[in-house]
Amino acid sequence: MSIQDLADRFPQDFIWGVAGAAYQIEGAAREDGRGPSIWDAFSHMPGRVHGGDTGDIACDHYHRWEEDLDLVASLNVGAYRFSISWPRIFPNGVGALNEAGLGFYDRLLDGLKARNLKAFATLYHWDLPLALMARGGWTDRGTADAFADYTGLVTRHLGDRIDTLATFNEPWCISYKGHFIGDHAPGERSLDAALAATHVINLAHGKACLAARAERSDIPMGVVLNAQAIYPASASDADQAAAERHFQFHNDIYMGPMMVGRYGDQLMESCADKLNIEDGDMAVIHQPLEWWGFNYYCPVTIQHDADPNVAFPATKEVLSTTSGARTDIGWEIKAEGLSHLLTMAYDRYANLPPCYITENGACYNIGIDEGGAVNDQPRLDYLRDHISVVADTIDAGIPVNGYFAWSLMDNFEWAEGFSMRFGIVHVNYETQERTIKKSGQWLAELAGHMHR
Repeated sequence: MSIQDLADRFPQDFIWGVAGAAYQIEGAAREDGRGPSIWDAFSHMPGRVHGGDTGDIACDHYHRWEEDLDLVASLNVGAYRFSISWPRIFPNGVGALNEAGLGFYDRLLDGLKARNLKAFATLYHWDLPLALMARGGWTDRGTADAFADYTGLVTRHLGDRIDTLATFNEPWCISYKGHFIGDHAPGERSLDAALAATHVINLAHGKACLAARAERSDIPMGVVLNAQAIYPASASDADQAAAERHFQFHNDIYMGPMMVGRYGDQLMESCADKLNIEDGDMAVIHQPLEWWGFNYYCPVTIQHDADPNVAFPATKEVLSTTSGARTDIGWEIKAEGLSHLLTMAYDRYANLPPCYITENGACYNIGIDEGGAVNDQPRLDYLRDHISVVADTIDAGIPVNGYFAWSLMDNFEWAEGFSMRFGIVHVNYETQERTIKKSGQWLAELAGHMHR
């Protein structure tokens, strides 16, 4: 299929964009009054991040934002998805506002408007102010109130130039990777803490929606979820039931409260005491949303765990028997998983708002060749195949309004440090030189066809 044929499959008002996140690209970790975040602390702990890498400098976007926005504009896309760093705005999470930190996003938003780019802002992409960790971080209900106050301030000062606002990016990673699996900040390994954090994050989402709308009722509010595309390992009743439990524990634990106002029955039977729900919480969490974001990279294959001592959901992830293709980070490639999850979500949740594919991309550590180019054909193939599935999904009647490639440029890939590259733009971390990869040139051509 030609690029023009692929472009023709999308509505004229479909939004093409690229994405990034504050801690992964900004750097300037100690400049202009920014306070430390849990990722500053975590990445400086020996053995936590590959190679001892940190986000101290990252892509130096804080100083290079103008050329980076020029880069975004050169890709012919219509939108830029970014996150606001809470510790830049409130160095201690609460209390005194840092005007210099707010000023950075003021300039960034003006720069987006000057380039006719839509601003898709995310309030929280994992960089919790470290001071809030001292009182429990996301396991403490007070953090939900602090987040609502931060949201109100951001909306009041910046909301006139924000086109859509997301409360959270990937609550699953915040609660499970941060508090249960332990390979993300703050590095805890406690199921009780992870479930407590989950409910506080859900509560913070609802309170933030209320706070934002109290300032500006005109900003489309949403949340970005990395819901798992789940496939049972076999047709057995045990594996089918395991897939449903896995859905409740990993997907519905966020989507249920946010979209419907309830947690799943099986989850409540097993974990209600660990969620620490108080009267009135569910009504606060369940706020109407204008949109939601779906981040998709790979599917999971789930098998029943027969160990009688294992905790809910009593499932284990196994290697798929149907696909051997994997990216350099080890994730299975299965483009149709994107449609699989969206179809399941729109079947399951009535009145689910329209969605954006807010992240989709592939890790391939292909460097610059002798001619100065980055021939990342595997990433181009990945993007083309997944974008084609997005078109199929729209054809099937599911409301997908836009697609954001992850990521604009190579960056700090959390626990993997700088060892894994997702960018459609190559970054030389020693010189900070940016080079558009073959995949980026292809995406620019695709997006360009949409505007002809």
